[in-house]
Amino acid sequence: MIKAIIIDDEPKALEILSSKVEKLFPQIKIAQKYINPAQALLEWPHVQPDLVFLDIAMPGMNGFEWLEAVGEPSFEVIFVTAYDEFALDALRHAAVGYVLKPIDENELNNAIKNALKNIESKSSAKHNTDLLNYLSSNDKLLSVPLTEGIKFIRVDKIVRLEGSAGYTRIVCENGNDFISSYSLGKFHEMLPEDHFVKTHRSHIVNLDYVETYLHKGFLELTNGDQIPLTRPNRKEFWNKMERRK
Repeated sequence: MIKAIIIDDEPKALEILSSKVEKLFPQIKIAQKYINPAQALLEWPHVQPDLVFLDIAMPGMNGFEWLEAVGEPSFEVIFVTAYDEFALDALRHAAVGYVLKPIDENELNNAIKNALKNIESKSSAKHNTDLLNYLSSNDKLLSVPLTEGIKFIRVDKIVRLEGSAGYTRIVCENGNDFISSYSLGKFHEMLPEDHFVKTHRSHIVNLDYVETYLHKGFLELTNGDQIPLTRPNRKEFWNKMERRK
């Protein structure tokens, strides 16, 4: 009997996957189902799964971060993901299994068959290590949930963020921008403090792109944007700029 756990923050998606796995492979026992990746991180050592179905796009801790937090995972992993170029490149590079949402039974069947072969040959640990090495070799990435999936954005390419009505607009160096369902406050927790500062209740800027402080209370960025710097945020801004000298 193969023992498995499923980690997905969407309860409906979790139940659909569980049902498909049990239908296709009766020899796989779903020992636990988690909508909270932090809880799964605490409990997996007690469950000792042979196989983990792991969603990538989860708030608070994405699937890659979860796997990294485990340390040296020896179980087999099948990632469940919406399309994202970086995510798929990483998984293919390390020969780690994945299925795309919405889940196709044929793809799931093939992914599980490959996973069972890896479990039998005890090669899971190598694939996981290869994946973690690949991820760590890349510049710091921010995982951003978008309506079409999850986007991985290099932190050093983010110029500024602007919050509105619970959503956040992320403006990047190359002129691209993205709208995320994460609030500005959520990004404030995720971004490195030494590079980013909140200048206004609706704005966060990357200090690397600050070009001019305008006496009218605005910051001019290298892309020409002018962002308000309100009085309550000025002390933190100047302290951070002073430390960068």
